[in-house]
Amino acid sequence: MKLATYVLEGAGSSTTARPGLIVSAPGADTTPTPAAFEIVDLARALAWVDNPTSASLARDSNADERYADSVLRFIERADDLRPLANEVLERQRRGDLPERTDAGPLCLPASTARLLAPIPRPPSMRDGYAFRQHVETARRNRGLGMIPEFDQFPVFYFTNHQSVIGPGPLHVRAKHLERLDFELEAAIVVGRQCRDLTAEEADSMIFGMTIMNDFSARALQMQEMLLSLGPAKGKDFATGLGPYLVTMDELADCTDTSSPSRGHAFDLGMRAWVNGVQVSQGNVKDMTWTFAQILERASYGVTLYPGDVIGSGTCGTGCFLELNGSNITHDQWLRPGDVVALEIDRLGRLENTVIASEKM
Repeated sequence: MKLATYVLEGAGSSTTARPGLIVSAPGADTTPTPAAFEIVDLARALAWVDNPTSASLARDSNADERYADSVLRFIERADDLRPLANEVLERQRRGDLPERTDAGPLCLPASTARLLAPIPRPPSMRDGYAFRQHVETARRNRGLGMIPEFDQFPVFYFTNHQSVIGPGPLHVRAKHLERLDFELEAAIVVGRQCRDLTAEEADSMIFGMTIMNDFSARALQMQEMLLSLGPAKGKDFATGLGPYLVTMDELADCTDTSSPSRGHAFDLGMRAWVNGVQVSQGNVKDMTWTFAQILERASYGVTLYPGDVIGSGTCGTGCFLELNGSNITHDQWLRPGDVVALEIDRLGRLENTVIASEKM
C-alpha cells in the first residue's frame, strides 16, 4: 500500500490537502513518474466501499473525518481502516471503483494533482546517524579518526517537524545557500504507540517507509556546532519526505529477518542525482544500526506515537559534504535552480528544485 497526501491542480481547484492511495495507471510501466500512477482519494473510497449504496454518506461533510481526513489519521486508525483500504485496492485492480462519488473525484490521474509530503506535519521527527561509511568518511575528511562511541549505541537528534516539504520547490534564504547540501536517507514512520521497545519487537511497530532528504546549510551547521550543540539552524529550515509512504508488507521480499536481535535489514538501493547527473549510490541494508535498534534507543523511557518519523541518517556518498571531502566532487553545493532527485527502490523518487526566496 502506498499512501500519499495531495492537492488538486488547476484553476478553481480546492487547495485542501487530502489523503490518497497511489495505484498503477492502466498500461503504465514501472518508471516512477506521474504518468505511471493514479491517485485514489482515500477518504471517499473508504466511505464508498463501506457503504456503496448510501448517497447521503457520500455527501456527508463528516465522512472525511469519520474515515480518514489525513494519512496520519489513517495510521492512527489502521486496525479499523486498513481492511477497508485493502478492499479499495482490490476493487481498483478489478476496475470496480467509480470515477467519482457525490462528494467529488474518487480516481484521478496523478497529472491533475500535486503531491505533498505523505505526512506534512508529523507529531515528531528524529534523524539517525546509522551509516558507518558516511560517519567515517566525513570525519576522515576533517582530519579526525572514527569516534568509538559510534559502535556503542545508535544516536539521533530531533529536527523540525513543522518544516517538512514534499516534492517540488525548496525555498531557501541567503544564508542557507552558503554550502547548501542534500542528504540521501530512508525514513520509517511509527505505526503504534509504544514505549521501552526491544530491537526484537521494534520492527512490528513500523508502519511504513519513505524517502528523506535532510537538507543542510553547512556553513550555519558548522558555525553553531562549534558550541557542541546541534545541528539546529543548519537543518531546521526544510526536510523533504516523499513522494509517498510505503507500508512494510510491500517490502517483505526485500527484508532480511535473519538476525532478530538486531532487527530487520532492507535491501533497497539508494541513488541521488543533481541536475540529471548521478552523484550518490548506496543501500538501506548498509545501515550499521538498524531501524529496530534506533527505535529501541528512542523509546527508552519515552512514548513514541503513530506518525512519528525517524530517519536513517545519510548513506555513504549521500551528500556533498562527503563527496567534496573525498574529491569525488569539487566544492559543489546546491544553488538556485538546481534539481536534486533521490530514489530508493520501491519507495519512488523525491525531486526538489532549489529556489532563492526573500522573507516568506
